[in-house]
Formats: sequence, C-alpha cells, structure tokens
Amino acid sequence: MSHTADPLLAQEFVQFAVESGVLRFGEFRTKAGRLSPYFFNAGLFCDGARLGRLAEFYARRLLAAGADAPAFDLLFGPAYKGITLVSALAVELARRGRNIGFAYNRKEAKDHGEGGSLVGAPVAGRVLIVDDVISAGTSVRESLALITAAGARAAGVAIALDRQERASEDGRDAPWSAVQFVTRELGLQVAAIATLDDLLQYLRASGDAAVAAHAAPVQAYRDRYGV
Repeated sequence: MSHTADPLLAQEFVQFAVESGVLRFGEFRTKAGRLSPYFFNAGLFCDGARLGRLAEFYARRLLAAGADAPAFDLLFGPAYKGITLVSALAVELARRGRNIGFAYNRKEAKDHGEGGSLVGAPVAGRVLIVDDVISAGTSVRESLALITAAGARAAGVAIALDRQERASEDGRDAPWSAVQFVTRELGLQVAAIATLDDLLQYLRASGDAAVAAHAAPVQAYRDRYGV
C-alpha cells in the first residue's frame, strides 16, 4: 500500500485540492464503469500558482525527515500528465536545494532529430516515476519497461492521491487495488501525498455542512469498492 507519512500534510493537500476544484463531488462514471461520488482531476492544476503549489506538496512528501519515500537520482514523468508534474517537481526540488534531472516519454517514438521515445536527462540510476494517480498500473508498467530498457532502475512511484479502490480486471472487481498491484507485483514503493481515507477525514471534520454532507456517499463508495 501507499502511505501518507504526514497526516497534516495530507489534510492540507486535500483542502487545497477541494478549494481548487480539482477534487469534485457529485456523480462521475469511472473507467471501470462505477458511479463515483467524487472525482480527482489533476489536469485542473492548470495555472502557474496551482501547479507550483502542487509541486510543493510532492516535494514536501518526498523530502520530509523520516518520510517513507524511495531514494532517487532522477525523476520520470509518464506522458501526458506526468510530463507537467515531473517538470514542476524538478523546479521545486531545485528551489529547495536539490537540483535533479528529469525525463519523460513520448507516446510515439520520434524518427528524426535525436530520435527515440525518451526526452530530457539521461535515464540512469534510481528513477522515481511521478504521476497523479494509479488507476490500473498500465502507465507504471510502461514506464518501468522504458526505464529498464535504458539500463536504469525504477526506485518507486510518487502520486498525489491513492484512491484505495479495487482494480477492475475483465469487468470484475479484483481483490487488490492498482497501488497494491504496483507494490506487490512490480516491487515498487508507492508514496502518496494523500489517500481516500484522508479525504474522508477531511469531509467528516469540515465545518461546512455542504462539504461534510459528501462524507456519507464517499464512505459508502469506499465500503463497496475499497481495499
């Protein structure tokens, strides 16, 4: 499983995501066909201020003293959302005194110029994959293959939110989540800024009745599909 090493950081992040409109409530159809009472869309961190703040949360999660985050030498962002995330995180880490390279992949390999499917710093050493969520593990598996082919080693995965939700395979609910699959089957440590449990805690503690009202449907969804 992923872990939120700092509960206060997790609550601060959830509040930021809700106030930014990135975490929304209502009825949303997921890729697995489930009707979810909440939706997390990291693509809505779409201006400089919000993206910069998001990068701060990733950096704080990864650099906190005693944090159970993997050690890494390079950042890797899977196309497409990961490209923005890894770029912003590299800038924030440099601002905090740790200047580290980053790379990302193209969806289609380039057959001219420098060619290939990888862009950025040479992929070497211990590589941290940076993404928003892990839905099915497909993006992580693809990133792992690219990193391994380059002669480097995947050190782990950093995500914004662990949905703690059972994966769907062939239309059936699996007994494990996508994050658990990445941890157990791929052997990669996953560090999340926040989890669905952190979201529930935020909703229950909210002094805003309209916000707190979402706790019951989110808990019901967690009870039905959670791990």
